[in-house]
Amino acid sequence: MYLKSLVCVLLCFCSCQAAGECLKLQGSLIPGGLVIGKVPSGDRVILDGQELDLLPDGTFVAGFGRDASREILLEVGVSCRQIIKLASREYRIQRVEGVPREMVTPSKEHLARIDRERKLVRAAKGRIIKRPDILLSVIKGFQWPVVGPISGVYGSQRYYNGVPGSPHYGVDIALPTGTPVHAPASGKVTLAEEDLFYSGGTIILDHGYRLSSSFLHLSRVSVSVGDEISQGDVLGEIGSSGRATGPHLDWRMSWRNERVDPQLLVPPMPET
Repeated sequence: MYLKSLVCVLLCFCSCQAAGECLKLQGSLIPGGLVIGKVPSGDRVILDGQELDLLPDGTFVAGFGRDASREILLEVGVSCRQIIKLASREYRIQRVEGVPREMVTPSKEHLARIDRERKLVRAAKGRIIKRPDILLSVIKGFQWPVVGPISGVYGSQRYYNGVPGSPHYGVDIALPTGTPVHAPASGKVTLAEEDLFYSGGTIILDHGYRLSSSFLHLSRVSVSVGDEISQGDVLGEIGSSGRATGPHLDWRMSWRNERVDPQLLVPPMPET
């Protein structure tokens, strides 16, 4: 499993008969990190007030957003409570000039379009696909959807023509238009749009249990909603559609309503 900076942490010491038992999490305990754990059948897991989805064997995944609290309460069963402490993280600040004014400050017409498209994306990410077969294959490891120079990283914030934009929630890989984009893990397509205002050609691939990948700025979308995808399948082609200053892939990942860092789930980018 390619979980960068793999951390196995003993989290819970239960004041019950099985006092020696504990829960182990594998993953990155930092903002943007994704962790995997497993509990005995029948136990409930609550993270920061949210009850987590469990696979039949007790496996679960959970993620931490860019601005997650540094201390998060984890509860397992009825008597296991522990504070998870996340490490701090610094983010890059970038400045981009020459972006058309209407892309920085959209018109009323464009705002209506943006609102419609955001609802499409929320609906796609809001689906709950309880497919243990998909998620278990994902847990085995992600691969890079393309191999090339990394031009943007998770958590950075860009200023467009001097105006602060939303933080960047993905990893950018700069490659020529038409470069094939491959599925980093298996999943089911829940969104396949050729021209969204901000992200242009956009695909959302659901990995099961509310974990999903998004692929932005594509010049070609080669899949359709409902398609079953295996790791390595071609999803589309790199482009510069939507609000982009040049051809690149923006790969993002979400767990529930949290944006997690894809770069923490893959091995180091191979040299080209």
